[in-house]
Amino acid sequence: MALPRITSPHAHGPNRTQRVMLLVLAAAIPGALAQCWLYGAGTLINLFWASAVALGVEAAALKLRDRPVAFFLRDGSALVTAALLALALPPYAPWWLTLVAVGSAILFGKQLYGGLGQNPFNPAMIGYVVALVSFPVPMTQWPAAHAVGLLDGLQQILGIVTLPDGWARATALDVLKTNRSLTVEELWQNPAFGHFGGMGAEIVNLAFLAGGLFLLHKRLFGWQAPVGMLAGLFVMSLLFWNGSGSDSHGSPLFHLLSGATMLGAFFIVTDPASGATSPRGRLYFGLGVGVLTYVIRAWGGYPDGVAFAVLLMNMAAPTLDYYTRPRTYGHAKTQRGFKAGD
Repeated sequence: MALPRITSPHAHGPNRTQRVMLLVLAAAIPGALAQCWLYGAGTLINLFWASAVALGVEAAALKLRDRPVAFFLRDGSALVTAALLALALPPYAPWWLTLVAVGSAILFGKQLYGGLGQNPFNPAMIGYVVALVSFPVPMTQWPAAHAVGLLDGLQQILGIVTLPDGWARATALDVLKTNRSLTVEELWQNPAFGHFGGMGAEIVNLAFLAGGLFLLHKRLFGWQAPVGMLAGLFVMSLLFWNGSGSDSHGSPLFHLLSGATMLGAFFIVTDPASGATSPRGRLYFGLGVGVLTYVIRAWGGYPDGVAFAVLLMNMAAPTLDYYTRPRTYGHAKTQRGFKAGD
């Protein structure tokens, strides 16, 4: 992504790439623990396998590009991409599905454009969309809560055995999309629903919210992008919520606490390389992601639209930066452009 050239003064902070990546990984721990509690060890297996694949693919790509392998692996960016994908993929996804997703993220989402900071698209979302479009069936096999043990789950991942019918079930977003004729009361009798959102997804989303607030407290990113996304999703779901009859698209609270909402708001749209860079641009970027997420959830072909919404707004990021660039220090804006200040 071509960044606008903005004159001095420039502020320098204490953050370094490795420290930022380690903080992001630490902030994702509450969400990972919540998923492990809900789905079992599948999320943990995904994390280890995805991390190994990411490091291996990144090392091979750097070697082919004749770049210093150890130097770039130490920055931790490959591990962050692997962790975000592992948390977004179904906990007991086949080993080859994780391989395809993570390999696509590193190769086509990052190394193809020159490495860290050069990617116009979020690498984790590239990998997720490649897996979702290519293998839609295994990407929708989310397990029922507390339904799979460690040994059975490992055998399912390795393809040694296939678990019996009933271990996987539709998520709340799936049920909502495919049962438009049911009333709200009938929908919420489905076991996929919890108190406010999907069964257990409320706890997972609140855990990612806690991690995101930690990163916000550490000032790793501004408030504009996550607040923009959550506000856009909230307003759209409020406008189109049918709270009493059939054909409901879900309440605002349901959308905020279901799917990948909080993971997307605090760990995806805040990516500095593929998002907008100006403060107003980040706000509009987040708003766009929130609106598009709701549009895809309500009227699109996929239950959750965070990945597609992020990639679509990634394409709009340069335009947002162009029209929202801050005023150059020492210059005043006029109808014709900028002029030197007195």
